[in-house]
Amino acid sequence: MKAFFEAIQSLFVDFLFLPLDALRQLELEGYWGWWGANFLNWIGIIICGYYVVYWCKQLNLHKENNEDNQDTTAHSFLK
Repeated sequence: MKAFFEAIQSLFVDFLFLPLDALRQLELEGYWGWWGANFLNWIGIIICGYYVVYWCKQLNLHKENNEDNQDTTAHSFLK
């Protein structure tokens, strides 16, 4: 059983985390290294921000069409 968990450790540490180790080393190389290492984070923030705005627009669209039930008794447990 110990060999099984050591194999999982080896898989993650020696193979799957290598790209993250490379990004960590890149960050230590100065100003441009920080931007390079955090490029994926910025892309993720931009994507999430876009979908938050999209979600809010869809909520307003449903509210304007009176499809949104604002009644507090909409759920049986709130009666």
